[in-house]
Amino acid sequence: MTTQIWTPASWRTKPIVQQPHYSDARALEQAEQRLSKMPPLVFAGEINQLKKELANVAKGKAFLLQGGDCAESFSEFSADKIRDTFKVLMQMAIVMTFSASSPIVKVGRIAGQYAKPRSSDMESNQGVELPSYRGDIINGIEFTDSARQPDPERLVTAYHQAASTLNLLRAFSSGGFADLHQVHAWNQNFITNSPLAAKYQDLADQIDQSIRFMEACGINASNTPQLHETTLYTSHEALLLSYEQALTRTDSLSGDWYDCSAHMLWIGDRTRQPDHAHVEFLRGVKNPIGIKVGPSTQVDDLEQLLNILNPENEAGRITLIARMGAEKITEHLPRLVRAVKQSGHQVIWSSDPMHGNTIKASSGYKTRSVDAILQEMKGFFEVHRAEGTHAGGVHFEMTGQNVTECIGGAYMISEQGLADRYHTHCDPRLNGEQALELAYLIADTLKAARH
Repeated sequence: MTTQIWTPASWRTKPIVQQPHYSDARALEQAEQRLSKMPPLVFAGEINQLKKELANVAKGKAFLLQGGDCAESFSEFSADKIRDTFKVLMQMAIVMTFSASSPIVKVGRIAGQYAKPRSSDMESNQGVELPSYRGDIINGIEFTDSARQPDPERLVTAYHQAASTLNLLRAFSSGGFADLHQVHAWNQNFITNSPLAAKYQDLADQIDQSIRFMEACGINASNTPQLHETTLYTSHEALLLSYEQALTRTDSLSGDWYDCSAHMLWIGDRTRQPDHAHVEFLRGVKNPIGIKVGPSTQVDDLEQLLNILNPENEAGRITLIARMGAEKITEHLPRLVRAVKQSGHQVIWSSDPMHGNTIKASSGYKTRSVDAILQEMKGFFEVHRAEGTHAGGVHFEMTGQNVTECIGGAYMISEQGLADRYHTHCDPRLNGEQALELAYLIADTLKAARH
């Protein structure tokens, strides 16, 4: 366990990976100074409330639904895009709430997911080599020398887009857009048009009966705010530490430090080295923290991370996000689950069935199979059932838009069909129909676990 005194800048004394090289250090410093004077995007009270709700997930009393864009885009920023993502998350949540008979903690990959780790610092195209695209907060996706140069001004642009996104999400959450009746009507429309309508109709009918029963008892949106409003928390990978440090604030009530760029942050599979900068930064902020764990994760390293990031073993602090791949989940996850259980650490186990299942289609597009995503999720639940532990959540890369980036699903998107609406700036995402389809399938698992 580290004994070094933590400060928001102590990460700068540690080795660091997955960071851009800025040619103008003075411009970067000025951007950081401007951000440090900006209002926080989220607040300590909200972060603490999320941690309380996640503590219930860790105890098996709730379930975590986390989803959103693989990488948010400056150019595609729009109210409609934000609305569509919010809408699908609400649709998924109502199905899962009913089936699990427990609260669903809703966390979006939104309002900050602007940076992405890359497997190589450089990218080649037709004999030309340029810096890799690392997300809009760092550089541009266009394959030109000027676009690919890291630009500190993008940190400030990311802040303003995140602020606008949060403003709209808060309006949707409290302004009636999340009304239970409306969300259920959206789901009924989905079922009517789905090729698998008969499979989902029974659950939809049960939800409809429950809503009518509540209305008959006098429980409605006018006297029960929970039927009219919701809470959606935000999250992103804490990758670009210059941005994260600049938005770190002390709580005036407790004196604790919070990263006010998002409610929840996670550390990726490429940046979770216990003695490196990303772990150093995250150990000092009070936000809930996710840790991506993959087939290469060693038990000793994971236990060391848990001791560093959660020395007081606080429930709701740590979410372990398993991203193994459909063929590897039942081979590699049990040893980690078993070790964490034996250590006594209180954690949430969540399934990321996206990242381990990326393939290259014959057409050249990166894609993911809905069948493989479902297979990994089933393996995740099977492992926890066998180990006597709680499968606490799911973590999707998804969008509310009608893209064609993942193959399969009820509408059977083919490899040839990927080109129709392939819009992602990085990794392939589930479209709204595929995400909701998976929510219905997860619902069956949650219902079985409840009984």
